[in-house]
Amino acid sequence: MYDMPPEIDVRADGALRIVTLNRPDALNAVNDALHTGLARLWPRLSEDPEVRAVVLTGAGKAFSAGGDFSYLEELGRDTVLREKTIAHGRDIVLGMARCRVPVVTAVNGPAVGLGCSLVSLSDIVYLAESAYLADPHVQVGLVAADGGPLTWPLHTSLLLAKEYALTGARIPAERAREMGLANHVVTDPMAEALACAKRIAEMPRQAVEATKRVLNMQLEKAVLTSLDYALTAEYQSFQTDDFHTTITRLTAGKK
Repeated sequence: MYDMPPEIDVRADGALRIVTLNRPDALNAVNDALHTGLARLWPRLSEDPEVRAVVLTGAGKAFSAGGDFSYLEELGRDTVLREKTIAHGRDIVLGMARCRVPVVTAVNGPAVGLGCSLVSLSDIVYLAESAYLADPHVQVGLVAADGGPLTWPLHTSLLLAKEYALTGARIPAERAREMGLANHVVTDPMAEALACAKRIAEMPRQAVEATKRVLNMQLEKAVLTSLDYALTAEYQSFQTDDFHTTITRLTAGKK
């Protein structure tokens, strides 16, 4: 559906669209196809007149384990791919911020890197009890251009946003809820997210969509303040010795 790659499964359920990150054998780690698909996804959802709400989740044990190390290594070597990916990162962030319909996210397992970003850009978030959030961009030598630092200061205190962005430490589910990075910690996040999305889909359409837009104007304004600087800085960080040393170490046993 929507001409998505196999790495993104989109299924219609009446007025809902259920979007599943679909690389379960790789813990839904982000590769080029998944990243490109996510950049195209949000405008297509907004343009579909039948859609009233979206449920976003991951297949298998994880929501998303972050960037695939082989993909990150390639980004460090391939200038053309890196330019495309940076542009798509902007599309993903603004696409979610501007998405016409509410996005209810069921975090079924670890949400790391871009997975954590997708959670932070969602409208309502249900976390599994065993899930956690983490943004390890800095740990691997990258600027968190499309990550938590863009949106966390809207959800939680600036001090807490700095702590977790600069250290890359895991944020357990209950801690994330306490900080304001999620709405609920539940046993079955998918069931809860579906029930919530269905309730929203039954609400008056114009009122739902305009109210979301009112709220997300604040999000979009905050994101646009720093997004272009962040993306430029991330592009540069792919060329640093720190990144190349780290990604060589991380991929050493995978070849």
